[in-house]
Amino acid sequence: MEPFDFVEVKVPAKPEYVGVVRLSTSGIANRMGFSYEDIEDLKVAISEAITNAVKHAYKETDEGEITIGFGVYSDRLEIMVADHGGSFDLSNVKKDIGPYQQNDAIEDLREGGFGLFLIDALMDKVEISSRYGVIVLMTKYLSENEVGQDGDQISTTQ
Repeated sequence: MEPFDFVEVKVPAKPEYVGVVRLSTSGIANRMGFSYEDIEDLKVAISEAITNAVKHAYKETDEGEITIGFGVYSDRLEIMVADHGGSFDLSNVKKDIGPYQQNDAIEDLREGGFGLFLIDALMDKVEISSRYGVIVLMTKYLSENEVGQDGDQISTTQ
């Protein structure tokens, strides 16, 4: 298995924490050398996934946590959003997860269907597991031409 860094963030399942996770996503993706456009797509996708989790995970109570895991690889960023809080083992989750199908019954996905269409359009790969709450695993690949020579450059396009 290829080496990777794993960053885990837990936030209360409240809308006001979406911005915190967007900033974390932006910081990690920027460090990896993603383009401005890809970082914007990642921020929209993560916002949708978290908003969906906030809306549907804790309907009965006001308490709850959302766990966000970032798998940082040399060629891609994998982002996992789990609506049940708690820690998870990325490799275990990946064994249980399947591809998101646009014809999946929307009620199986806690009626968060529209957000998932948008996430699917913005990311390279989207997988879903509803075995322990709903877990959305999103993958975005780094394009070869987006990484600057020193890896920290921000490319500007005219």
